Amino acid sequence: MPSLRKRAKIQAENAEPKDECSFFSELPSDSEEDNKEDSIWEPQKRVPRNRRQPASKGSKRKQGSRVKKSSQQVDDESKDVAVKEELNSPVAIVDADLEEKSHKLHTTKTLKTAAKKQKKPVQRAKKRLKVDEETSQPSPFEAGGSHVETPSTSTCGDACKKEESEDNFTVEPSPVKRIRTESCPQGRPARVPDGASDIKEEVEMNWDIVQVLSERTNIEPWVCANIIRLFNDDNTIPFVVRYRKELINNLDADFLREVRQTLDELRDVAKKVHSRIQKIKKDGKMSECLLQALLNCKTFEELEHVSAPYKMGSKGTKAQRAKQLGLEGAAWTLLENPGQLNLLSYIRPDVKGLSELNDIETGVQHILADMIAKDKDTLDFIRGLCKHRYICIQSSLAKVSSKKVNEKEVDKFQLYQNFSCNIRTIHHHQILAINRGENLKILTVKINISDGVRNEFHRWCIQNRWRPRGFARPELMKILHNSLNDSFKRLIVPLLCREFRAKLTSDAEKQSVMMFGQNLRQLLLTSPVPGRTLMGVDPGYKHGCKLAIISPTSQILHTDVVYLHCGQGFREAEKIKRLLLHFNCRTVVIGNGTACRETEAYFADLIMKNYFAPLDVVYCIVSEAGASIYSVSPEANKEMPGLDPNLRSAVSIARRVQDPLAELVKFDPKHIGVGMYQHDVSHTLLKATLDSVVEECVSFVGVDINICSEVLLRHIAGLNANRAKNIIEWREKNGPFINREQLKKVKGLGPKSFQQCAGFVRINQDYIRTFCSRQHTDSSGQSQEAAMVTNEKLGKKKNKADVTLIPNPLDQTCIHPESYDIAVRFLSSIGGSLCEIGKPEMQQKINLSLGKEGIEKTAERLQTTAHTLQVIIDGLSQPKTFDIRTDFDKPDFKRSIVCLEDLQVGTVLTGKVENATLFGVFVDIGVGKAGLIPIQFITEAKLSKTKRRRSLGLGPGEKVEVKVLNVDIPRSRISLDLLRVL
Repeated sequence: MPSLRKRAKIQAENAEPKDECSFFSELPSDSEEDNKEDSIWEPQKRVPRNRRQPASKGSKRKQGSRVKKSSQQVDDESKDVAVKEELNSPVAIVDADLEEKSHKLHTTKTLKTAAKKQKKPVQRAKKRLKVDEETSQPSPFEAGGSHVETPSTSTCGDACKKEESEDNFTVEPSPVKRIRTESCPQGRPARVPDGASDIKEEVEMNWDIVQVLSERTNIEPWVCANIIRLFNDDNTIPFVVRYRKELINNLDADFLREVRQTLDELRDVAKKVHSRIQKIKKDGKMSECLLQALLNCKTFEELEHVSAPYKMGSKGTKAQRAKQLGLEGAAWTLLENPGQLNLLSYIRPDVKGLSELNDIETGVQHILADMIAKDKDTLDFIRGLCKHRYICIQSSLAKVSSKKVNEKEVDKFQLYQNFSCNIRTIHHHQILAINRGENLKILTVKINISDGVRNEFHRWCIQNRWRPRGFARPELMKILHNSLNDSFKRLIVPLLCREFRAKLTSDAEKQSVMMFGQNLRQLLLTSPVPGRTLMGVDPGYKHGCKLAIISPTSQILHTDVVYLHCGQGFREAEKIKRLLLHFNCRTVVIGNGTACRETEAYFADLIMKNYFAPLDVVYCIVSEAGASIYSVSPEANKEMPGLDPNLRSAVSIARRVQDPLAELVKFDPKHIGVGMYQHDVSHTLLKATLDSVVEECVSFVGVDINICSEVLLRHIAGLNANRAKNIIEWREKNGPFINREQLKKVKGLGPKSFQQCAGFVRINQDYIRTFCSRQHTDSSGQSQEAAMVTNEKLGKKKNKADVTLIPNPLDQTCIHPESYDIAVRFLSSIGGSLCEIGKPEMQQKINLSLGKEGIEKTAERLQTTAHTLQVIIDGLSQPKTFDIRTDFDKPDFKRSIVCLEDLQVGTVLTGKVENATLFGVFVDIGVGKAGLIPIQFITEAKLSKTKRRRSLGLGPGEKVEVKVLNVDIPRSRISLDLLRVL
């Protein structure tokens, strides 16, 4: 052993000069007494451990002999380690209950896969990036000479492709749910193929995307792996949520959207990293350590921090200029062998930057500061330290704001002109408000990191991470201390501030967008009011109030303009009464725009006087946000040609009560205006989220494909504008769809699109029977033949026309065609028939069968999953007229009005939620101004279990009972307390 220690010390003293990124592995004391410990230090950096990946438990036994192996043996052992990692890697399990059943089969498959992979090289990512072998050096971004994190070699590779045909959990061209395995003949999901957690990405990084996604979303890794696979196969969120619940562990649509957003962010980071790598390689500045540092980046801020010095056109950092003067060797000598460092030998009187000793010390200091600021372990330590220390964000009034911004704008940010809050407790709406004030040059914002963080960081660096390996003279220790201070203040603190601000802003924007999506869902799923003739009123002063009367089927019956606020109210009342009586209209819908309250008071006064007798007229107020934009759009011009745009707004207002979903999908959802700081968040994120919410709502409600509009159809999962247009054209040319299989004959609707949309398309059997009876009574008989024989002229492929047109009662349910066979077998087992779908008799038979056997055993007998069987049961038992929107609130119809001045503190009222934000909920209590329920008054105890959701428990359209806490008439502000949800 003494000989080994002496030999190790000799090797350390004769070590070759390191490149700009290599560094030491052990950090002894800086005193002479600690020199004894230097003798037992072994230069682990000499061992090419950069090829070793993080080893699992199975590979720890051979770590002790790695130093004694030759380079060839190390290469062979690295392959063995890779194989053992594959054998010991965590496997994603879709159903944990079946782990023991499939263990033997899984082990056999894994051993075969490992044997094949043992023959292949491990360094796939390095070959893809075409990194020269000459640049392979130990990375400075790992602790003390430890192994370098190589780019992910994703051991699933070809195994994933081979397994895909056997255990693919999604439906490919043939709509059959392939989740049955040899070890699980019941069809219940079994163990995912080996390497399922190592998803093959287009660009590979040093981190596993499944693991990082799981950490950021707090979702199990196996669920994340399944979600990535489902999204890679172009599955839509509505399809996954309804028909693939067993693969996502019953997550809802909001969670899936959050996972997809995070996944897209990680992939964007990976793409930008590799783009930056190629650019740096093209400039000839790439080194192995820089490559590993870039591949370790998980955020855009980290990437910017690492790659900033290598951008084209940059003058170079202070550290780079010092390295060009040849001071890098001095910096490394100070750390590894300070006793042999003589800074006077670097003095060059004729060279700028080397003419004086002070210049040399400054150059060494800049190099050390740069090394410290880019060290991965150092950054991880300071980030972890900040998580447990007080870090605050501060905002104050900008000095130049009063000169360029008017006083009204400045007063809006009065709360934030001297604001300070812990970054871990600050609310999302406060971040968005501060950001808006900063963008308007009204506020200045900064992140304040306490001195305690700096002192502890400095102490840790000197005692652990950046401790010299030998005795360092006081003047050298002074350089090291200055380097730490310079690195912390000039490089690390700005990086941390950027990261904190970016994280706070990103989280606030995501929360704001999610809140917008929840509010939008509440509006879209507002219960429709079918079977009524409605009068829509678009209020106005000078240009009058626009009227539109629509039939129960949304057809325009009459349009007109009345001037209610120009001294002609009594005369116009006669016209309104005549119209209501002529069309037997009992419901008036008033838009909440200009002159809304005056118009409401006008109708309320007439109703209280019983002016419209014998009709019992009621009215309601709806949001007209987006109506004016839609009225001048090409869609409105196509739907209502020749009609004045102002009258189109009145038609849209009336239809929003009759069928809110069908009307609100006609324009961009961001114009609905139920969000918070929607103009300050990412427009790309906002549009993607809102479009996804619209798709979710339309799909879950379902559409009758034979009567729905093209605008509504394009929002069905799996469809788009072109496919919806082709479906409408096919319907107009060939008549109504008889069954879902006919969708395959539509141009542009392939197997994948059919799989995604088929479960959300309904075919009304009564409509089909009526159509077939008409065709049967046709004297020519040709129409009947066309109804029973396919049209072979349609479509480019002849096999698309080989579909027999026979109505199927299951096409009116939410059951997917891939489960029709299971549904028929289930009906046979309970003694039911297709004619009983949706009837009470069917519900009785289902309850009797499940009471005897239970849903789990029934699913096992039918060789399917409990989730799939539950969808089948729902589809068979739900009435034909079932609509999920019936569980949501309807518009609040009124006959009288209350003024703001009539309110008193303590009054208990009922109202309807208008908008939900992160700081409270705005409630319309019928006084012309919405009251605010602060967030602290919305507690779980006040919400029913059916109303509790992930964030706030209330959304637009919900009825609540509130108590008035405060009325500020001059400022028109009402403070409310939530009593209960009605």
